[in-house]
Amino acid sequence: MPLIIIIVLLLALKYFAIGPFADISWWWISGLMTVAFIFFEFLEPMLGLDKRRAHDEMEKIQKERVNKTFDKHKRPRR
Repeated sequence: MPLIIIIVLLLALKYFAIGPFADISWWWISGLMTVAFIFFEFLEPMLGLDKRRAHDEMEKIQKERVNKTFDKHKRPRR
């Protein structure tokens, strides 16, 4: 995600010709876009990072559901 933010910032700075970024070649920006594409399309699935993130989200949802269920059915102590 930081790579995407850097690409967007570089695009904006180059487009609006702000500071030293006005002189940067478009090839640098397109190169970063290519690196991001390769990472998100090939390396991330190969390393299992996309599955890990989905697994963590499902685990969080399950824990919330279990806690909600048990909190709902708790009886007050006498």
